[in-house]
Amino acid sequence: MPILVIIFVLSFAFYIFYKAKYFRTKLPAEKKWVSAKSNIALGLFVGFFGLNQIFLNLSTVGIIVGIVFILLGVFNVWGGIKSYKFFLPLAIEEAEQLKK
Repeated sequence: MPILVIIFVLSFAFYIFYKAKYFRTKLPAEKKWVSAKSNIALGLFVGFFGLNQIFLNLSTVGIIVGIVFILLGVFNVWGGIKSYKFFLPLAIEEAEQLKK
């Protein structure tokens, strides 16, 4: 499935983008907020890679590996979304204090 390949390549590109942004950011709350976004992108990458693996290998081992990757991706996305929601108000507050 070429669409899955495109999706997981784009999510990996977003992961690299957010990791680079993480190292350039100086403020602590913003740093954790950007890290949460990179966790979401990494989770999407791993999940779509597992889904692609299931379609590529229809053997028992391929399906088990794909399911494990999908589960890891889902947990990573879920944790990233929780962190994103927690650190977004803190990052906004930190940016407003910096403007003053």
